[in-house]
Amino acid sequence: MKAPVRIALIGEYDASVRAHQAIPPALELSAAAAGVLVAYEWLSTDSIRDSSPLHVFDGIWCVPATPYRSTDGALRAIRFARESPRPYLGTCGGFQYAIVEYARNVLGWANAEHAELAPDADRVVIAPLACALVEVTGTLRLLADSRIGRAYRRDEVSEGYHCRYAVDPVFQRALKTGPLRITATDRDGDMRALELDEHPFFVATLFQPERAALDRTLPPLVHAFVLAAIHARDAGRSGLRPDSGHTTRAPTAFS
Repeated sequence: MKAPVRIALIGEYDASVRAHQAIPPALELSAAAAGVLVAYEWLSTDSIRDSSPLHVFDGIWCVPATPYRSTDGALRAIRFARESPRPYLGTCGGFQYAIVEYARNVLGWANAEHAELAPDADRVVIAPLACALVEVTGTLRLLADSRIGRAYRRDEVSEGYHCRYAVDPVFQRALKTGPLRITATDRDGDMRALELDEHPFFVATLFQPERAALDRTLPPLVHAFVLAAIHARDAGRSGLRPDSGHTTRAPTAFS
Protein backbone atom coordinates (compact mmCIF):
# COMPACT_ATOMS: atom_id res chain seq x y z
CA MET A 1 0.00 0.00 0.00
CA LYS A 2 1.24 3.48 -0.87
CA ALA A 3 2.06 5.94 1.87
CA PRO A 4 -0.69 8.39 2.81
CA VAL A 5 -0.97 11.72 1.09
CA ARG A 6 0.14 14.15 3.78
CA ILE A 7 -1.49 17.57 4.13
CA ALA A 8 -0.24 20.34 6.43
CA LEU A 9 -3.03 22.58 7.79
CA ILE A 10 -1.40 25.91 8.59
CA GLY A 11 -3.21 27.77 11.35
CA GLU A 12 -4.40 27.50 14.93
CA TYR A 13 -7.19 24.93 15.24
CA ASP A 14 -10.39 26.25 16.80
CA ALA A 15 -13.32 23.85 17.12
CA SER A 16 -15.79 26.76 17.09
CA VAL A 17 -14.74 27.88 13.57
CA ARG A 18 -17.07 26.42 10.94
CA ALA A 19 -14.32 26.21 8.34
CA HIS A 20 -12.17 24.21 10.76
CA GLN A 21 -15.12 21.89 11.40
CA ALA A 22 -15.45 21.42 7.63
CA ILE A 23 -11.82 20.70 6.73
CA PRO A 24 -11.55 17.11 8.08
CA PRO A 25 -14.76 15.91 6.36
CA ALA A 26 -13.67 17.70 3.17
CA LEU A 27 -10.43 15.72 3.20
CA GLU A 28 -12.29 12.53 4.07
CA LEU A 29 -14.66 12.98 1.13
CA SER A 30 -11.74 13.64 -1.18
CA ALA A 31 -9.92 10.58 0.13
CA ALA A 32 -13.00 8.48 -0.62
CA ALA A 33 -13.36 9.92 -4.13
CA ALA A 34 -9.67 9.35 -4.95
CA GLY A 35 -9.38 5.97 -3.23
CA VAL A 36 -6.31 6.98 -1.23
CA LEU A 37 -5.22 7.50 2.34
CA VAL A 38 -5.11 11.17 3.32
CA ALA A 39 -3.30 12.19 6.50
CA TYR A 40 -3.51 15.71 7.85
CA GLU A 41 -1.73 17.58 10.62
CA TRP A 42 -2.53 20.99 12.10
CA LEU A 43 0.60 23.12 12.35
CA SER A 44 0.29 26.23 14.50
CA THR A 45 1.98 29.15 12.83
CA ASP A 46 4.27 29.83 15.78
CA SER A 47 5.74 26.33 15.35
CA ILE A 48 7.01 27.18 11.85
CA ARG A 49 10.32 28.90 12.63
CA ASP A 50 11.91 27.58 9.45
CA SER A 51 10.81 25.31 6.60
CA SER A 52 11.99 22.04 8.18
CA PRO A 53 8.54 20.94 9.52
CA LEU A 54 7.05 21.36 6.03
CA HIS A 55 9.26 19.09 3.95
CA VAL A 56 7.40 15.88 4.84
CA PHE A 57 4.08 17.14 3.46
CA ASP A 58 2.69 16.65 -0.03
CA GLY A 59 0.38 19.67 0.17
CA ILE A 60 0.09 22.89 2.19
CA TRP A 61 -3.33 24.30 3.12
CA CYS A 62 -3.34 27.68 4.86
CA VAL A 63 -6.70 27.74 6.62
CA PRO A 64 -9.22 30.40 7.73
CA ALA A 65 -9.34 32.20 11.11
CA THR A 66 -6.97 35.11 11.49
CA PRO A 67 -4.98 36.82 12.78
CA TYR A 68 -2.63 33.87 12.99
CA ARG A 69 -0.51 33.47 16.08
CA SER A 70 2.61 34.13 13.99
CA THR A 71 2.44 36.15 10.79
CA ASP A 72 6.02 35.17 9.99
CA GLY A 73 5.21 31.48 10.41
CA ALA A 74 2.24 31.67 8.06
CA LEU A 75 4.20 33.62 5.44
CA ARG A 76 7.10 31.19 5.77
CA ALA A 77 4.79 28.24 5.01
CA ILE A 78 3.25 30.00 2.01
CA ARG A 79 6.64 30.93 0.61
CA PHE A 80 7.82 27.35 1.03
CA ALA A 81 4.79 26.08 -0.90
CA ARG A 82 5.31 28.66 -3.64
CA GLU A 83 9.04 28.06 -4.06
CA SER A 84 9.44 24.32 -3.37
CA PRO A 85 6.94 23.96 -5.19
CA ARG A 86 4.27 22.13 -3.20
CA PRO A 87 0.53 22.15 -3.98
CA TYR A 88 -0.97 25.06 -2.06
CA LEU A 89 -4.55 25.85 -1.14
CA GLY A 90 -5.32 29.06 0.75
CA THR A 91 -8.87 29.71 1.87
CA CYS A 92 -10.04 32.99 3.42
CA GLY A 93 -7.06 33.91 5.64
CA GLY A 94 -4.87 31.70 3.47
CA PHE A 95 -5.88 33.83 0.48
CA GLN A 96 -5.15 37.09 2.29
CA TYR A 97 -1.74 36.03 3.56
CA ALA A 98 -0.77 34.56 0.17
CA ILE A 99 -1.21 38.06 -1.21
CA VAL A 100 0.96 39.59 1.51
CA GLU A 101 3.66 36.96 0.85
CA TYR A 102 3.58 37.52 -2.91
CA ALA A 103 3.65 41.29 -2.54
CA ARG A 104 6.67 41.17 -0.24
CA ASN A 105 8.75 38.42 -1.80
CA VAL A 106 7.84 38.52 -5.51
CA LEU A 107 6.86 42.12 -6.18
CA GLY A 108 9.48 43.38 -3.72
CA TRP A 109 7.02 45.41 -1.64
CA ALA A 110 8.82 44.82 1.65
CA ASN A 111 6.37 47.05 3.53
CA ALA A 112 3.22 45.27 2.29
CA GLU A 113 0.83 44.77 5.20
CA HIS A 114 -2.54 43.37 6.22
CA ALA A 115 -4.92 45.98 7.66
CA GLU A 116 -6.00 43.58 10.41
CA LEU A 117 -2.44 43.78 11.78
CA ALA A 118 -1.26 47.21 10.63
CA PRO A 119 -4.23 49.42 9.70
CA ASP A 120 -2.07 52.57 9.43
CA ALA A 121 0.69 51.05 7.31
CA ASP A 122 1.91 52.92 4.23
CA ARG A 123 1.21 49.98 1.93
CA VAL A 124 -1.86 47.97 2.88
CA VAL A 125 -2.52 45.20 0.34
CA ILE A 126 -5.35 43.59 2.33
CA ALA A 127 -7.92 46.20 3.35
CA PRO A 128 -11.26 46.13 5.21
CA LEU A 129 -14.31 45.35 3.12
CA ALA A 130 -16.88 48.13 2.90
CA CYS A 131 -19.49 45.46 3.64
CA ALA A 132 -18.18 42.50 5.59
CA LEU A 133 -18.85 39.07 4.07
CA VAL A 134 -19.70 37.30 7.32
CA GLU A 135 -21.85 34.20 6.85
CA VAL A 136 -22.74 35.44 3.36
CA THR A 137 -23.18 33.33 0.24
CA GLY A 138 -22.44 34.84 -3.15
CA THR A 139 -22.20 34.03 -6.85
CA LEU A 140 -18.75 33.72 -8.42
CA ARG A 141 -17.70 33.82 -12.05
CA LEU A 142 -14.84 31.43 -12.84
CA LEU A 143 -12.31 31.53 -15.65
CA ALA A 144 -12.75 28.36 -17.65
CA ASP A 145 -9.03 28.19 -18.46
CA SER A 146 -7.93 27.93 -14.84
CA ARG A 147 -7.49 25.27 -12.19
CA ILE A 148 -10.52 26.53 -10.30
CA GLY A 149 -12.62 26.53 -13.47
CA ARG A 150 -11.57 22.99 -14.31
CA ALA A 151 -12.23 21.86 -10.73
CA TYR A 152 -15.83 23.10 -10.71
CA ARG A 153 -16.51 22.46 -14.42
CA ARG A 154 -18.83 25.45 -14.41
CA ASP A 155 -18.68 29.13 -15.26
CA GLU A 156 -20.61 30.20 -12.15
CA VAL A 157 -20.82 28.79 -8.64
CA SER A 158 -22.21 29.89 -5.28
CA GLU A 159 -19.92 29.78 -2.24
CA GLY A 160 -19.92 31.00 1.36
CA TYR A 161 -17.73 33.55 3.11
CA HIS A 162 -16.75 34.54 6.61
CA CYS A 163 -14.38 37.46 6.16
CA ARG A 164 -13.97 41.18 6.74
CA TYR A 165 -10.93 41.87 4.54
CA ALA A 166 -10.15 41.67 0.83
CA VAL A 167 -7.63 42.86 -1.73
CA ASP A 168 -6.83 46.55 -1.99
CA PRO A 169 -7.48 47.82 -5.55
CA VAL A 170 -3.89 49.07 -5.89
CA PHE A 171 -2.58 45.54 -5.45
CA GLN A 172 -5.18 44.14 -7.83
CA ARG A 173 -3.86 46.44 -10.57
CA ALA A 174 -0.29 45.27 -9.86
CA LEU A 175 -1.24 41.69 -10.63
CA LYS A 176 -1.35 42.51 -14.33
CA THR A 177 2.45 42.45 -14.34
CA GLY A 178 3.05 38.92 -13.07
CA PRO A 179 2.10 35.23 -13.16
CA LEU A 180 -0.33 35.48 -10.22
CA ARG A 181 -3.69 36.01 -11.90
CA ILE A 182 -7.29 36.51 -10.93
CA THR A 183 -9.38 33.43 -11.74
CA ALA A 184 -12.68 34.15 -9.96
CA THR A 185 -14.64 37.35 -9.38
CA ASP A 186 -17.95 38.24 -7.79
CA ARG A 187 -20.77 39.89 -9.74
CA ASP A 188 -19.18 43.30 -9.19
CA GLY A 189 -15.89 42.15 -10.66
CA ASP A 190 -14.04 42.05 -7.34
CA MET A 191 -11.29 39.47 -6.96
CA ARG A 192 -12.36 36.34 -5.10
CA ALA A 193 -9.74 33.78 -6.20
CA LEU A 194 -6.31 33.76 -7.76
CA GLU A 195 -3.71 31.25 -8.83
CA LEU A 196 -0.07 31.09 -9.81
CA ASP A 197 0.32 29.91 -13.39
CA GLU A 198 3.96 28.81 -13.10
CA HIS A 199 3.21 26.39 -10.26
CA PRO A 200 1.82 22.83 -10.21
CA PHE A 201 -1.07 23.95 -7.98
CA PHE A 202 -1.23 27.27 -6.16
CA VAL A 203 -4.83 28.43 -5.66
CA ALA A 204 -6.20 30.85 -3.08
CA THR A 205 -9.82 31.85 -2.47
CA LEU A 206 -11.42 34.52 -0.34
CA PHE A 207 -14.44 32.24 0.04
CA GLN A 208 -14.43 28.95 1.98
CA PRO A 209 -15.08 26.04 -0.41
CA GLU A 210 -14.54 23.50 2.38
CA ARG A 211 -17.93 24.40 3.89
CA ALA A 212 -19.71 22.15 1.37
CA ALA A 213 -18.38 19.15 3.30
CA LEU A 214 -20.58 20.02 6.28
CA ASP A 215 -23.47 18.83 4.08
CA ARG A 216 -21.44 15.77 3.01
CA THR A 217 -20.81 17.27 -0.42
CA LEU A 218 -17.33 16.87 -1.90
CA PRO A 219 -15.82 20.36 -2.41
CA PRO A 220 -14.44 20.35 -5.98
CA LEU A 221 -11.53 22.66 -5.24
CA VAL A 222 -10.44 20.69 -2.17
CA HIS A 223 -10.53 17.55 -4.30
CA ALA A 224 -8.41 19.19 -7.02
CA PHE A 225 -5.90 20.15 -4.31
CA VAL A 226 -5.78 16.59 -2.96
CA LEU A 227 -5.27 15.21 -6.47
CA ALA A 228 -2.35 17.61 -6.91
CA ALA A 229 -0.92 16.43 -3.59
CA ILE A 230 -1.23 12.81 -4.77
CA HIS A 231 0.80 13.73 -7.82
CA ALA A 232 3.40 15.44 -5.61
CA ARG A 233 3.65 12.34 -3.42
CA ASP A 234 4.04 10.05 -6.42
CA ALA A 235 6.66 12.37 -7.89
CA GLY A 236 8.69 11.89 -4.70
CA ARG A 237 8.74 15.56 -3.70
CA SER A 238 8.25 14.97 0.01
CA GLY A 239 9.53 12.73 2.76
CA LEU A 240 7.41 10.52 4.99
CA ARG A 241 6.62 10.70 8.67
CA PRO A 242 3.88 8.09 9.12
CA ASP A 243 3.79 8.18 12.91
CA SER A 244 2.05 11.56 13.33
CA GLY A 245 -1.09 13.37 12.25
CA HIS A 246 -4.64 12.16 11.70
CA THR A 247 -5.41 9.75 8.87
CA THR A 248 -8.63 9.28 6.91
CA ARG A 249 -9.06 6.09 4.98
CA ALA A 250 -11.08 5.53 1.82
CA PRO A 251 -13.31 4.03 0.66
CA THR A 252 -14.23 1.64 3.50
CA ALA A 253 -14.51 4.43 6.11
CA PHE A 254 -17.78 5.58 4.59
CA SER A 255 -19.31 2.29 3.50
